[in-house]
Amino acid sequence: MRGSVEHSWGWGHSAPSPLLLLTLFLFAAPFGLLGETTRQLLEFDSTNVSDTAAKPPGTPYPPYSLADFSWNNITDSLDPATLSATFQGHPMNDPTRTFANGSLAFRVQAFSRSSRPAQPPRLLHTADTCQLEVALVGASPRGNRSLFGLEVATLGQGPDCPSVQEQHSIDDEYAPAVFQLDQLLWGSLPSGFAQWRPVAYSQKPGGRESALPCQASPLHPALAYPLPQSPIVRAFFGSQNNFCAFNVTFGASTGPGYWDQHYLSWSMLLGVGFPPVDGLSPLVLGIMAVALGAPGLMLLVGGLVLLLYHKKYSEYQSIN
Repeated sequence: MRGSVEHSWGWGHSAPSPLLLLTLFLFAAPFGLLGETTRQLLEFDSTNVSDTAAKPPGTPYPPYSLADFSWNNITDSLDPATLSATFQGHPMNDPTRTFANGSLAFRVQAFSRSSRPAQPPRLLHTADTCQLEVALVGASPRGNRSLFGLEVATLGQGPDCPSVQEQHSIDDEYAPAVFQLDQLLWGSLPSGFAQWRPVAYSQKPGGRESALPCQASPLHPALAYPLPQSPIVRAFFGSQNNFCAFNVTFGASTGPGYWDQHYLSWSMLLGVGFPPVDGLSPLVLGIMAVALGAPGLMLLVGGLVLLLYHKKYSEYQSIN
């Protein structure tokens, strides 16, 4: 799959409203996310792979081209109350009936205020962002230990591709056992961004026991893909055609995987302006306060004990 994320949003000094941002994503998604012939859902056979950091993570099967998928009518899933909509599809030609009981879904949601979703990885969002959640549900894997991946494309800036920046933290309250946040920035201001945590989930709701590690390959220049002729898509994406691409793969040959419950979900946050900055959670701040305050409190109590003992000794009167 190649998800196009624009580097020049063109909003000037004012960001779009959440409803407008959702509307633009919905108009753009069938073309910018789902339509090109080279955009793919990847699958690898990891049966004989012992190195969890191997690239690729196994023997590749023929990829699924999303251009060959049939997609639902978006108006059936549009929910103005939650500012969300879901694209759900399956291959039009499926002779092996791999997707007979399965589907690939893209859920897009805008937000009216700063908050966090209820489900991990609970990325901090603002009113200038949209969340894209990808879910593979019920499709039959072609191997006993198949790993899946997505091909993600983005419009580059100049001749060079942007790099994935890694941010590390000691705080994992919102995404247990995940201490990293990956992001792409467009422009020095920046004008737009994409954020995700390197974790996917093999169960719903997601949790520590169903967490799958994610590996993102370095970005590399891709061939120019013609933009659709839709005026809304052209206004949203502009005339830039310098594409860069990278692959995101989910899971490892050991541990939990898609094979457990035939379920896989992964989320990415897309937005305009500066990305949200995670602060330390109240739980971590409390732990740090206790950890740092306890030694000081012990020193204070010890000093008072010594002071009182010294005062009592100085008041002792000899009988001689």
